[in-house]
Amino acid sequence: MKQRTLCSAILVAGLALAGCGSATRPASSPSDSGKVTKLVVWDWKSGDAAAASYIQKAKDDFAKKHPGVTVEFVAQPFDQYYTLLGAAIQAGTGPDVMLFNGGGQIRDRVDSLLPLDQYVAEDKQRLAGWDAFSKDGKIYGAPVTLQGHPIYYNKTLYEKAGLDPASPAKTWDELVDDCATIKQKTGANCFALGNKEGAGIQFFMSGLGSGILTAQEYDDWIAGKRVWDSPNVKQIFKLWKEAGDAKLNNDGANSTAMFNDAFTIFNSGKAAHIIGLMSDIGHWKDFSEFLGADKVGVMPSPVVTSGTTPNLPYDGGIGYAVAKWAKDPKTAADMVRSLTTTDALTSFYSDAGAIASDTTIDVSQGPVAVGTIVSQIKGGKPALHVALSSKTLDLMGRLSQQLLSGSATVDEVVEQLAASDRTS
Repeated sequence: MKQRTLCSAILVAGLALAGCGSATRPASSPSDSGKVTKLVVWDWKSGDAAAASYIQKAKDDFAKKHPGVTVEFVAQPFDQYYTLLGAAIQAGTGPDVMLFNGGGQIRDRVDSLLPLDQYVAEDKQRLAGWDAFSKDGKIYGAPVTLQGHPIYYNKTLYEKAGLDPASPAKTWDELVDDCATIKQKTGANCFALGNKEGAGIQFFMSGLGSGILTAQEYDDWIAGKRVWDSPNVKQIFKLWKEAGDAKLNNDGANSTAMFNDAFTIFNSGKAAHIIGLMSDIGHWKDFSEFLGADKVGVMPSPVVTSGTTPNLPYDGGIGYAVAKWAKDPKTAADMVRSLTTTDALTSFYSDAGAIASDTTIDVSQGPVAVGTIVSQIKGGKPALHVALSSKTLDLMGRLSQQLLSGSATVDEVVEQLAASDRTS
């Protein structure tokens, strides 16, 4: 499976700054009037062949507005990105424009970013996903994609098992029954799961959470009023453990990388379902290339708690921000706006399969899977795990591994997560 960018879920280990590419501040114009002749952009996208036309269209748009300004894109390796960026921020130097995952990764760093409200006002209605790039009522990044966690299923496996691929299970018990049939008829597991990085629990929480938490509990969670010891919150972690104990997942989930081994398991037909992504990697376009566009299904979360209403969990996926130290903030903000034009984002959707933040892009000619996802956006809600700080997410990843291995109990895990959440 070809490599593409990683998702909002992964946290990185500490690595050195060496080899991080260009990190210098932009050069001043000869008049030193506050304008710049060069902008530096850090991301992990511009080196991706699938994003080439998107980046080029953004460059072309920016060049029309600022013909005298050179733009240098520095593609950093994602597994080192936030460590390298953190070192640059600490040093008070680095890129003018930088890419972020929505949620904790950008919110934890807003002290080093420029509020963009005055620059992106014209884009507010056209683009969706702003909340994931906002904090305390201010916008710090412009969303490029929408990222979420649909449950994908392999229609071919359903057909081989004698199940109707047009009618996936509506409740957890029905899903477990269907998975037993699929296992018996095809040998495939119920879920492809990779939790080596601790990312699997994030996908599980957000992908299944709307079928577990009541609507009020869900809204309270997103608003920061999280009751970790409530029965339904505990149910998320109980179900995580029970699914592992019941062998619904592939063997060795804790030693299986989400990126990209779990996706490979699903693509190879060894698992019937996967909680994947909407954009970047492990998404509808990737799966369609292996399984066939008409064989990739998208189902809502099965109902676990009676009376819940499943919805699509999504937020702003990735977006570009401007460093507080940028010498010419307006020019840097114009680069961000060029990276979110309809023309550029249409290419990103067509070539990379991104569910772009631009709500005006026509996806009606796309596969059924993408149409299903887009049709659910209007009624969707923010993903549960994105509301948590990067510190708590990191802890949750480690504790989820202990739950699967049997070295921690649900009560112990919830107690530690509640304490971390209170101090974050």
